[in-house]
Amino acid sequence: METKFLSLDWKADEAGVIEGYGSIFDNVDNGGDVVAPGAFAASLAQGRKVKMLLQHDPHDVIGVWDQVEEDGKGLRVKGRLLMQVRKAADAYELVKAGALDGLSIGYRTTEASRDRDGNRVILKAEVWEVSLVTFPMNEMARIDAVKAAGMTERDIERVLTQDAGLSRSVARRLMAGGYNAVKAMQDAGAGADELAALLKARLSL
Repeated sequence: METKFLSLDWKADEAGVIEGYGSIFDNVDNGGDVVAPGAFAASLAQGRKVKMLLQHDPHDVIGVWDQVEEDGKGLRVKGRLLMQVRKAADAYELVKAGALDGLSIGYRTTEASRDRDGNRVILKAEVWEVSLVTFPMNEMARIDAVKAAGMTERDIERVLTQDAGLSRSVARRLMAGGYNAVKAMQDAGAGADELAALLKARLSL
């Protein structure tokens, strides 16, 4: 599952109603991707319930999205923070203070192309969740933080294999070259089934 971060004007009122855009069309993001208008239409038509999460954590469901729809600008969402849930109430206070001001979608690209500038144009994607976030989710940034805490290479490998469920070969490739190295393995067919199984397991949590 991929994620995209968007720091835009969005709001939550005193009743915990929140609204904003999870994605903007025809805009080149920092990753060199462009979401085409209509990219989410087929996914939304299937009626899949888009989750409201905190920081892309499947354990932290903090509300419900009552409206998830495309308009001329992008993917617009409107929903309710469940204020009886402690983390939802905390998130609301952070939103009011301006400390939590990002929305980020979790999605899977099903059709894409390249434009003349080499940017990936996402033509079709399945949207799974829209999160309230501080920063975009970045697995390599997490690993860097672990390194800064004084963990050895063997410690990090153990976390990736035992906790994250990766094989030793994929874990080592991730440590050595990051996402692009793992993506190269996937494109070559190596580790593709394993990565797919891991993502499926995480999404089912």
